[in-house]
Amino acid sequence: MENLPFFIPLIIVLIAWELVWKLIALWKAGRNNQLAWFICIALVNTLGILPIVYIVMSKKKKNEDQ
Repeated sequence: MENLPFFIPLIIVLIAWELVWKLIALWKAGRNNQLAWFICIALVNTLGILPIVYIVMSKKKKNEDQ
């Protein structure tokens, strides 16, 4: 119980981290009409790892298309 005050801010930071990356990735997947990525990102909670992977991959593809 004495570690509880440490965990509450940590959990809040992790939730905020996940939410920011998830919203950015969902927005990009929606704009790119990538339904499979949109569904995966929306359903899987990975502390931002999956959304970051998507953002990096979609950025590389966009640069290659130009």
